[in-house]
Amino acid sequence: MLRGRSLSVTSLGGLPQWEVEELPVDDLLLFEVSWEVTNKVGGICTVIQTKAKITANEWGDNYFLIGPYFEHNMKTQVEQCEPTNDAVRRAVDTMNKHGCQVHFGRWLIEGSPYVVLFDIGYSAWNLDRWKGDFWEACSVGIPYDDREANDMLIFGSLTAWFLKEVTDHAAGKHVIAHFHEWQAGTGLILSRARKLPIATMFTTHATLLGRYLCAANIDFYNQLDKFNIDKEAGERQIYHRYCMERAAVHCAHAFTTVSEITAIEAEHMLKRKPDVITPNGLNVKKFSAVHEFQNLHAMNKARIQDFVRGHFYGHLDFDLEKTLFFFIAGRYEFSNKGADIFLESLSRLNFLLRMHKSDVTVVVFFIMPAKTNNFNVETLKGQAVRKQLWDTVHCMKEKFGKKLYNSLLRGEIPDMANILDRDDLTIMKRAIFSTQRQSLPPVTTHNMIEDSTDPILSTIRRIGLFNNRPDRVKVILHPEFLSSTSPLLPMDYEEFVRGCHLGVFPSYYEPWGYTPAECTVMGIPSVTTNLSGFGCFMQEHVADPTAYGIYIVDRRFRSPDDSCNQLTQFLYGFCKQSRRQRIIQRNRTERLSDLLDWRYLGRYYQHARHLTLSRAFPDKFHMQPTSPPTTEGFMYPRPSSVPPSPLGSQASSPQSSDVEDEDEDEDERYNEEEEAERDRLNIKSPLSLRQVPRGKKKLHGEYKN
Repeated sequence: MLRGRSLSVTSLGGLPQWEVEELPVDDLLLFEVSWEVTNKVGGICTVIQTKAKITANEWGDNYFLIGPYFEHNMKTQVEQCEPTNDAVRRAVDTMNKHGCQVHFGRWLIEGSPYVVLFDIGYSAWNLDRWKGDFWEACSVGIPYDDREANDMLIFGSLTAWFLKEVTDHAAGKHVIAHFHEWQAGTGLILSRARKLPIATMFTTHATLLGRYLCAANIDFYNQLDKFNIDKEAGERQIYHRYCMERAAVHCAHAFTTVSEITAIEAEHMLKRKPDVITPNGLNVKKFSAVHEFQNLHAMNKARIQDFVRGHFYGHLDFDLEKTLFFFIAGRYEFSNKGADIFLESLSRLNFLLRMHKSDVTVVVFFIMPAKTNNFNVETLKGQAVRKQLWDTVHCMKEKFGKKLYNSLLRGEIPDMANILDRDDLTIMKRAIFSTQRQSLPPVTTHNMIEDSTDPILSTIRRIGLFNNRPDRVKVILHPEFLSSTSPLLPMDYEEFVRGCHLGVFPSYYEPWGYTPAECTVMGIPSVTTNLSGFGCFMQEHVADPTAYGIYIVDRRFRSPDDSCNQLTQFLYGFCKQSRRQRIIQRNRTERLSDLLDWRYLGRYYQHARHLTLSRAFPDKFHMQPTSPPTTEGFMYPRPSSVPPSPLGSQASSPQSSDVEDEDEDEDERYNEEEEAERDRLNIKSPLSLRQVPRGKKKLHGEYKN
C-alpha cells in the first residue's frame, strides 16, 4: 500500500487540526486541463499562469498543462522540447502516429511548466465518431451549428485519449487530472466513462447558466432556489452545454469552486455542493524598499496627469494636484460588472461635491473594450496640442535660460523686458489661443460603432455627465484595453492601476474578482461587493476592510437605491481624505497582499488534490479529519493606531488632498512599523484549510441590484 508521511496541519489561534497524507509527488503525475492554457480568453488564464510557479516548484517535472494549439500562441509563448517523462513521450508519439498533431514544450511564464497542446482543427475529421462516443457515454447530443461546443468535444476527446495512453505506460505512477470549466469537462466525462485509473478534479470559476441569467438582468440571487434550471437553459439554447457542465461536475471525484458565493450558486445551478473552496491568488512581488510602490504611484500618476492635460485642454480649470483618478476595468458587461450602479453613484457624487463647493475633482476612467472604428479625432488633437505646447515652452525655456545665464555672468540682475522680447510674447499668446476650444472635452476616446445604443454612453446622456466646467466629476470611456504602444495613453494596465487612486468594481456577478485583487497587491484601494468572491474573502479575513482600503458595497441584502447610496458615501468619503490619510491607507492596502499570495492560497489546491486522491484510490491514499476545518476567529484586526479608519478621522466637509491638518499627537500615535509588524503576525495561516460548511442554511432574501 502506497502511503505518504502523515502531515499534521494546525492553524494559528488554536484552530482545529486537519490530518492528511503528504503526497509522494515522485510517484504521481499531475495534469491540469483548460482551454485557456497558452490561450488567454478570460480570468482562468490568469489563475493558471500565476499558479504555475508554486505548482511547478512542488511537483517538478511531474506537472503538465493540457490546452489547445494555436500557431500564433505557440510561436510567441512556447519553447518546443522533447518530453522527459517516458509515459508522456509515448502518449505524444502514439497520438501523432494515429493522425493527431500533439505539440509539447515549455510555457514561457514563471515556473516554465510543461504544456501538451492539441491541434483541434487537425483532428476535426473525427468529430462525428466522437459525437457518437459522447452520446454513448452520457446521452448528451451536441448541435451541428454550435462550433464552440464541437471544438470542446474534440478537445475533450483528445484529452481522454492522451490520458489513456499515459496511464497505459505510467509504470505504477498515479495520475491526477484537474479540469477547469465546462470547456474541459468533456475530457473528464469520457475519462470516467472509460474507467481510466485516474483521480479527477473539476473546478468551476463561474457557472455557465449563472452568467447567462445575470446578463439578462434577472433577480438571480433572490431566485436561486426557484429557477427551473432545465427550462432556463433550454430557452437560452445552451441546454447541451449546461448538461456537459453538470455531467462533468457529477463525474469528478472532487468538485471545487473559487468562492463562497459561487459555492451557493453551484449547489443550485449544478446540483452538487463543492467539496473545497479554492480562492484565486497572485504572484506577489515585494520591493526591497518598503515604500517603492508609493514612488511608482507618484510616477505613474504624473503620466496620467499628462493625458488629462491634453484631454481637457481649454477646460483645464481644475487643480491636478487636487484631482483623484478612479477607474473600472474588465469585460463590457454593463450590469454584471456594476457599471450601471457606478454611473448612478457618480451622478450623486458630483452633486455632493458641487453642493459642498469642494475643490476636489474626480476623473473617472472606464476601461472596457467595445466595438470602435478608430480613435476620436478630438482626443488625438488634445494630446497633439499638449505636446506642441510642451515643445514651445521647452524652446522658450532654453532661450530664456541662456539670456539669464549671460546676464548673471556679467554680474547684472536681468531686466525682464530684455529677457522676454515681443516675439516671445507673440509665441506665448499663440500658444494660449491654440488651447482654446468651443466644444466640451469628449467623454469617449474612440469613435463608437454603436454610439446611440451603447449602455455607458446612454447612461452618461441620461445623468448629464458631459465634462462641463462646473462638474466636479469628469468621465472618460476608453473602449479598449490599455497598451504601452498606444498613441493616446501609452501605459500598460499595471502602470495605469498604480497611477490611480481608487479602483471601483461594484459587480453584481463576480465569482472571484481579479481586478480588485490586483489593485490590492499594488497598494491601490478598491471598491468591491459582497456578491464577489474577493469581497466575501476580505470580509472573512479583515476585521475593518475599509481601514485597509477595501470598500465592500452590500448588493446582497440592500435595495438597489440603498446600495447606490452606500457606494456614493464610500466615494465621497474617499474624496474627503487628506493626502496623508491616503498614504496611510495605501500602506495598509499593500500589506494585505500577503493574503492573496499563491504561497498561501496554493495550499487550498493541495488540500483538494489530497481529497481527490483519497476518493479515487481509497486503498492507497488516506485522509482522516480529526475535527471539521474552519476559518472563523482569525483575521486581520482593526488597526489600533490613529486614524483607525480614514473615514473615521475626516472633517465634516471636503478638504483638499494636499492639506495635512492632523494633530501632532495623531502623528505620534500612528506608528507604521509597529502596525505593519502586527499585520504580518496576523496573516491567516495558509494551512487552516476550508471545506464548504455542511448543513448551513443559505440566505436568499437578497435584493436584485
